[in-house]
Amino acid sequence: MSRRQTLRRTALASAGIAALLTAGPVFAQAETQPTAPETADSEVVIVGVRGSVARAVKLKRDATTVQDSISALELGMFPDDNVADSLSHITGVSISRTAGGEGQKVSVRGLGPEYTLSTFNGRILATDGAGRDFAYDVLPSDVISGADVIKGAEAANTEGAIGGLINLRSASPFDKRGQHGIVRLEGDRNGMSELDGKKLSGVYSTTFNNDTMGVLFGVVLEEREDRTDVAGNDGGWTRNADPTDETWMWGNAWGGSIDPNDNGVLDEDEYGLIGPGQFRVGSILEQKKRTAFTGKFEWRPADNFRLTIDGLTTKLDSPQVGYQQSYYPLYAPGRWSNMVIEDGIVTAFDMNNPDPEMRMNPELLNQTSYRVVETDLFGVNAKWDLSETLTLTGDLYRSTSKRHSGGQDSYVVLRMNQPNSAHISLTGDRVPNVEVNFDDGRKLSAGLASGAFSEEDFNTHYFSLAGDNIDDEINGASFAGTWYAGKGWFENLQFGVNLTDRKKTRDLVNNGLTGGADYYSGDNAINVGDLGNVISHSFTLPNFMSEVHSNFPRTFLAFDIQAYQDALADYDGHIRPDGDPYEYAAAAPVWNPLQSYRVTEKTWSGYVQANLAADRWTGNVGVRIVQTKTHAQAWTAEILEIIENGAFNYTAVYDDPSVVEQDNDYTYILPSANLNYRITEQLRLRLGAARTMARPSVEMLAPTSTTESVSWGEFTQVYGGNAELKPYSADQFDVSLEWYFGKNSIFNIAGFHKKITDQITSSWETGVDIGVPGYLFNVSRPINGDYAKVNGLEIGLQHFLENGFGLRAQYTRNWSKSWVGDQERPLEGIAPSVYSLGVFYEKGPVSLSLSADHTDGFVTATNVLGGGYNEEADPITWVTGHASYKITDRFDITIEGQNLLDEAQTYSINGNPLLPQGYYRYGRSFKIGASYRF
Repeated sequence: MSRRQTLRRTALASAGIAALLTAGPVFAQAETQPTAPETADSEVVIVGVRGSVARAVKLKRDATTVQDSISALELGMFPDDNVADSLSHITGVSISRTAGGEGQKVSVRGLGPEYTLSTFNGRILATDGAGRDFAYDVLPSDVISGADVIKGAEAANTEGAIGGLINLRSASPFDKRGQHGIVRLEGDRNGMSELDGKKLSGVYSTTFNNDTMGVLFGVVLEEREDRTDVAGNDGGWTRNADPTDETWMWGNAWGGSIDPNDNGVLDEDEYGLIGPGQFRVGSILEQKKRTAFTGKFEWRPADNFRLTIDGLTTKLDSPQVGYQQSYYPLYAPGRWSNMVIEDGIVTAFDMNNPDPEMRMNPELLNQTSYRVVETDLFGVNAKWDLSETLTLTGDLYRSTSKRHSGGQDSYVVLRMNQPNSAHISLTGDRVPNVEVNFDDGRKLSAGLASGAFSEEDFNTHYFSLAGDNIDDEINGASFAGTWYAGKGWFENLQFGVNLTDRKKTRDLVNNGLTGGADYYSGDNAINVGDLGNVISHSFTLPNFMSEVHSNFPRTFLAFDIQAYQDALADYDGHIRPDGDPYEYAAAAPVWNPLQSYRVTEKTWSGYVQANLAADRWTGNVGVRIVQTKTHAQAWTAEILEIIENGAFNYTAVYDDPSVVEQDNDYTYILPSANLNYRITEQLRLRLGAARTMARPSVEMLAPTSTTESVSWGEFTQVYGGNAELKPYSADQFDVSLEWYFGKNSIFNIAGFHKKITDQITSSWETGVDIGVPGYLFNVSRPINGDYAKVNGLEIGLQHFLENGFGLRAQYTRNWSKSWVGDQERPLEGIAPSVYSLGVFYEKGPVSLSLSADHTDGFVTATNVLGGGYNEEADPITWVTGHASYKITDRFDITIEGQNLLDEAQTYSINGNPLLPQGYYRYGRSFKIGASYRF
């Protein structure tokens, strides 16, 4: 299509929307005044858990495709403090959590967040991450009135989701006419961390001018301190090469193959032998501040016209500081002795080589994350019943998200410099046993607890300063209509066009590209004692890693990153061992073009959908045509040489960067059909079939690449993506049987099938010559795989008894497989089963609820140590409780509990407890709140 045709389409659509947005007032002048609405006294609005369930059941029953919903308990009050937590109670929905245990990413029907699209009042939400998946922690639940999880597909719905489309809804001042509002004050405390939080929220709504106009305002002000105890495996596990395994011919034993018999040869019984490379343990402290403001103005001058102007602005300020201890026992010849091997894993060994580079040198790791996210969404919408047979709707919006963290995230290590011997053993717990005895008689655990160590015992080491600046801007316009035919089965025809223009930029600012991360390490390390008072204090956190029973140090030495940077800058001018003076500017973060990008994506879609109806059934059939044009810009630079600074310490020298640009365009035709057959008044059968698509994550469209792992001796080139990646597409089929056996009660069972083509996964090549003399690299790149199949079953039950008790239960089971070439792989990010159980009681002034949400273990990354060695998220059950008491009609108090079982999210390789990959414990928290209505 020519540029002139595109401009013409855009102009016509914009003119149509503008005409609709301006026609209402003129038309309204010719109308008689609307009849007086019902007074507030005549309205009956059911609130609380019972009212929320009733609205959700009605939405499901009236939906034209397979859908589940949640609704606010009342204006300004959602079932959970976090939108994602509330969504997790819905059949087929699971969530992942960020620091502090707050729900952040949402998956539907076991498919990961990248298969899900989030909208707000039908408008796509901009994101602060590199992809499209929305981080729900930026959005307080107080600003929405409900959410629909649309699992089926219709031509009239926004494309871009295979797992499910999640549409968040805001309240309207016309939901309840007149003046009313709510103010809520909350305080919370975490039992593990013993840290507190507080929140003030309020919503005001009123209608006026003879109930033809209405406004609604909301505000949320929140401050909270969180702590997450963590353990991880940043350096991964070492696995020897296995010549019998074509996926692991070269291995990843950077320091040399693990050699128990010390003969310098990779013997057959040493093929694929696994040992620890690096591990860390510590705690992340977060000071979270969240503000949100919402506003909506509605004008209804006549029964047939409505104009809405609304806006949402939020700011999440959540800097994190992680105090951790890091251990780097990576194997090298002569470094390990007295090895114990169980089932192909080195489970214990000693480290007593006197060479300073071969002994265990425990490290202090200070890891900070600067996350300040500003999210805005503003729009205008008009709906005009032009006649009894034609309704037109127009919408314009702008959605933005901004997070500027460039150079402000840190991964800074101080390395102990004292002679020692160490013993490491894997226990099956989340952290290995660590015993370090220094030659001068000090012991690591006891010495940290007693304050026996000071600055002189440490050298400067790894000094990574990084962070990216991400700006995401989405401008959207839509023009839609409904023509009411009323002829036989043909009830009405929906049609419309949508235009979306998305621009996402990422600028990485770090010191890895210039070698600044290693500027103060190796032979150029400085004794920290020469820098002055860098280490501020020793401290022990309450209940730190109390559920992990290994023996390792549990006391921290703290140092402040900014004070450390200032001390390094003050050291300028001292002569380095290489003869040059120290210059902090040489280690400072700079713009890194190799992982920066500019991506623009322009989408035009049009649809037509015929809605059909007869005495016992309703349905629809339609088609949506989507055309997308993508332009991506990134940069590349060849490695000129690699400088070895010491053991596992290298610097890559790069050529000047050059621009790489890629363009792509694609058109998809997405047909859909849905049938809702009323077997009886209580029993309904739903059938659905559709072709759906989900676009690649934005960063996967940018032809970026990185070889930063060279810094620590892993010679791997990772390609971020390319614009020619195809979207995921799926042919999906749904069948659902729904039994509405009582008031606000439903039992449903559903099955679904999805065949996903062009699914995106990662390829892994070993021993590749990328043009660096003397070195062969591993190369990883995203690719479109062949296909995947997902089959699933959903069962749901929701029932309220007349005595006030209620029950909600759901179970989802997935069976999934994927293929790349002729190789079968698990489909990453798909939980095989998700289930939950909730019990309720609501009668008179008392409301009680208890909910448990369980997610089975699932594969998060495939082939991390060769074919069949997959990283898995272990099963987790999250239990929440809520109790409230209405003291008067205007005033009530509540108490809530989160993570009542004190569960931790853990990761491992193939579920093997000897191969832990990650541990995140959030603790149990409680919240007390009070609300006042007016």
